[in-house]
Amino acid sequence: MAFTFTLSLGDEAPDFSLPATDGQTYALKDFKDAKTLVIFFTCNHCPYVIGSNEVTRETANRYKDKGVQFVGINANSVNTKPEDSFDHMVSHMEEHQYPWTYLRDETQETALAYGALRTPHFYVFDENRRLVYTGRGVDNPKDASKITINNLDIALEKLTSGQVITLPLTNPLGCNVKWDGKDAHWMPADACDLV
Repeated sequence: MAFTFTLSLGDEAPDFSLPATDGQTYALKDFKDAKTLVIFFTCNHCPYVIGSNEVTRETANRYKDKGVQFVGINANSVNTKPEDSFDHMVSHMEEHQYPWTYLRDETQETALAYGALRTPHFYVFDENRRLVYTGRGVDNPKDASKITINNLDIALEKLTSGQVITLPLTNPLGCNVKWDGKDAHWMPADACDLV
């Protein structure tokens, strides 16, 4: 199934060159040693991100030894959400010490290349950097106490054990990406649900 906005299953991971909170700039090739690469669009302020970050941390830690690497990208416009600025990202990582590389997509070009719909929105790429899962992390990201299924964990478990991911598409749950110059709730006209 092809989408006009979001990457489709089997698509290659688009390249990028983005600054990180650790002071480095990263491109896709900098993660070449990862057998599996999880790229997810996230931010500092969204209640769906805040509510599920610790579950994402647990998932990242669980699969680290299986060659899975996590990369978070914040593309939100600071004109809409000043708390998503790069300086706030740095302090956010210093405070929480999340086990992923945290990148800033100031121009939003990477978010457009991936077709990021919401925060959080997860993309799982295999060792050939082909998309094998995209969508939500969990079914109730706003309230971790009400989570009944961790779709990201299930996808990674199957992928790292050589099985077929039986549910490769889910709808991401969260706040929409804050596009620069647009209303806080605006989404591109060709953005649509994945399932």
